[in-house]
Amino acid sequence: MRIVIAGGHGQIALRLERLLSAGGHEPAGIVRRPEQADDLREAGAEPVVLDLESASAEEVADVLRGADATVFAAGAGAGSGADRKETVDRGAAVLLADAAELAGVRRYVVVSSMGADASHPGDGVFDAYLRAKGAADDEIRSRTALDWTILRPGALTDDAGTGLVRLEARTGRGQVPRDDVAAVLAELLETPATAGLTLELVTGPVPVAVAVRTVAGN
Repeated sequence: MRIVIAGGHGQIALRLERLLSAGGHEPAGIVRRPEQADDLREAGAEPVVLDLESASAEEVADVLRGADATVFAAGAGAGSGADRKETVDRGAAVLLADAAELAGVRRYVVVSSMGADASHPGDGVFDAYLRAKGAADDEIRSRTALDWTILRPGALTDDAGTGLVRLEARTGRGQVPRDDVAAVLAELLETPATAGLTLELVTGPVPVAVAVRTVAGN
């Protein structure tokens, strides 16, 4: 499969690109900065330089045409303010959905966040992040033209992945290595029966492939 990943230079995205490339797929990563391209090539992905904060839906659709799936793994980053949570974490996710519809790419997997909620209270930047993620998730769930899956990981760590997770509609709070998030994303892309699900993810006792098959009803 050809799979286009928004936020292609992110920590989860680079891990996912390596997994997809090793699995015989053709990942492409959308990045803002040309200097990030070599890192994507090293991960086995085709770099596509495009700024999702200024691009039109048609420009993004041109990148997606011919793809089998797209993944939203972009984020404004820890040092950004509330305004960029809105333009990236919400706006770019919705833009990618618009572009996928234009390009006829039905499969859309989103990396969201545990606790995402459009009505989340609070005045802090992280509160704005959770509202933006929640609003994006709500918008994507309304798209009948897309076979979407929304993944909401718990607190992310750089620990080595264990390959053992809890993947459920509600898991309760917990941590999960980025390695395991990427592994779950790769498995979700291979499992179209997970379309229409919003799933929380933390470290747990179940092998990734088994956890995904279970939520898919297999």
